[in-house]
Amino acid sequence: MIVKIFLYGVLITIPVFFIQISLFMVFNQLKESGIFDGWPIIADIIKWFFVIALTEETLKYLVVKFAVLKSIEMDEPLDFMLYMVVVALGFAALENALYLFSPVDQTINQVLQATFTITVIRFVGATFLHTLCSALVGYSMAKASLIGRRGRSIVIFGILMATLLHGLYDFSIITLSSPFNFIIPSAVILGLAGFIMYDFDGIQKVKGICKLS
Repeated sequence: MIVKIFLYGVLITIPVFFIQISLFMVFNQLKESGIFDGWPIIADIIKWFFVIALTEETLKYLVVKFAVLKSIEMDEPLDFMLYMVVVALGFAALENALYLFSPVDQTINQVLQATFTITVIRFVGATFLHTLCSALVGYSMAKASLIGRRGRSIVIFGILMATLLHGLYDFSIITLSSPFNFIIPSAVILGLAGFIMYDFDGIQKVKGICKLS
C-alpha cells in the first residue's frame, strides 16, 4: 500500500499540472483585463495560494481519501499522517525531477548553478514543505476519524491551513525581498516541523483497530 500510494503521488502531478494550466489561463485573462491593475499583490496571492497551493494540497488529500481511506491497511489514526506523507513524497519526487532537468538547453555553468539552486530550494525546502503540509492534513484526518461525521470541518480546516502555509512559503520566497524571503519560509518550515513532531507523538498513543477483510 505504501508503494502504491507513493506511485499515486507521482501520478497525481499530471492532473495537477493540467488543472493549474487551466487556472493559469483564466488567471492570465483576468490580468489582461486589468482587474488587478494597481493591486499586484492580490494577483500574487491568487497565484500562489489558490492556483498552486490549494490545488496541490487538495489533490494529495484526495489520493488518500479515495485510495486508502476504506482499506484494511488504514487501521490506526497514525496511518492518516503516514499515507499523506507518502503521497507528498511521491508528488515531490516527480516535481523535483522535472525542475532538475528543465535547464537542458543552457550552458554548463548555468546548468550547474541552476542544479545547485534547485537542490537547495526544491530538494530541501519544497520537499519538506510538501511532506509537512500533507502531514498537517493527515493529522486533521486522524483527529476527525476519532469523532465521526462531525470531523469533516476539522479536515476542511486542515486542508485550508496547509494551503495557507504552502501559499505563504511560495509567496514569500518568490515575491518578497531579503531578508523576508528567507525568514518567513524558514519560520513556516520550522513551525510546521515542531507542530507535526509534537502531534505525531500524541496521535501515536491513540489505539488503533483491526479491520478484517
